[in-house]
Amino acid sequence: MSSNTKPVAKLGEDQILSCYVSAESQPNRLGKVSVSWEKTDLGTVYRYQNGAPALDGQASGFKGRTQVFPDVVATGNASLLLRSVRSSDEGEYTCTVRSSVGRGTVSIQLRTAVFSVPTLKFSNNTLTSEASSWFPKPAVMWLNQTGNELKANTSFTERSPGIYSILSTLQSAKVSETYSCRIENNLVVAVTETTITGTVLIETFFTFSVASTQLVSFYLNVITSVLCLFYVV
Repeated sequence: MSSNTKPVAKLGEDQILSCYVSAESQPNRLGKVSVSWEKTDLGTVYRYQNGAPALDGQASGFKGRTQVFPDVVATGNASLLLRSVRSSDEGEYTCTVRSSVGRGTVSIQLRTAVFSVPTLKFSNNTLTSEASSWFPKPAVMWLNQTGNELKANTSFTERSPGIYSILSTLQSAKVSETYSCRIENNLVVAVTETTITGTVLIETFFTFSVASTQLVSFYLNVITSVLCLFYVV
């Protein structure tokens, strides 16, 4: 089994590909366990046999970048750590677990993306949202506190092939109102909610979601920042 068969990995960061034996179908320990990870277009990603890595024939692009966790392999956890994810890592992986009590496989479709936390600023009745790196190219939407879409100006700059920085501005923002900026592509959704309180305080709340067949939400920060800015009428 896998807790996520369609994970989205952030380029340059580490990613765990989940693979484990269901607790309902196995005893507490499986005895001798062998684990094999394969990538459809490249062959062997990682192999673990007889209590040790068995890396003969490992695809060169994965050397020094992959491992399982020996302390938990015997209990049926064959998850793979993939370090410093590259765009070439995207694709289909197969995890196979063998032991004296049986054999099983699961397929994982790894997708890659780039996404960053937006920075918000408020000045002269204008809310500005800036995000340094996104891939694939997203769409940007502003909403008011009742969920109505607002007209905004958004520009994209291609910093490197396929990776974009974002600058989006919302005019005529009002004190004591709450606004949401939604940045979204087919893989990742970022929602930034901002309340302008009084004349000096902006509170910002970020939520990231990884879009998949089973939506997986995770919070980078509950309250990532409280920005005190002077507002000039």
